Amino acid sequence: MNAAELGWSEFFVAVAGAAAALAGLIIVAMSVNIERILGTRSIPSRAASAIGALVLAVAACCLGLVPGQPLWALGVEVLAGAVLLWVLWLIMLRDVLADRTPEQPGLPRYAAAFFAPALFTVSGVVLLLGAVGGLYWLAAAAVVSIVAGVVFSWIALVEILR
Repeated sequence: MNAAELGWSEFFVAVAGAAAALAGLIIVAMSVNIERILGTRSIPSRAASAIGALVLAVAACCLGLVPGQPLWALGVEVLAGAVLLWVLWLIMLRDVLADRTPEQPGLPRYAAAFFAPALFTVSGVVLLLGAVGGLYWLAAAAVVSIVAGVVFSWIALVEILR
């Protein structure tokens, strides 16, 4: 059994399109304020983490559309992406903790970025076991990635100018 046979095709197509568009928006938003963004220690790595989560959402949803691919194979692919996302998150965490200025409140404000890699990891493990429930975890991971991407877009367009 695969994700397409289970009725997930329309969801995956919609999320892949939305996440890809949002990743593009973040890149454009960064280009508008690139000098200010590069003048900070933590925002470039926060951008990498946000874009990475969106790219993983796009990739996972596209891979979920592969005809005949078993759930366990999708799980391996999602887990591989989650490992890369954890690396980006750890780099972001290092930079956020090092950027302790009065304007930068530190870890609590950025802890939400933890949820995307965590949800993708759970999804990958559950799918690797061949369980359909992994698709629901994947849906949650993709939606969290989109919400986090919108929040970061606001930061890159507006908050950076404050």
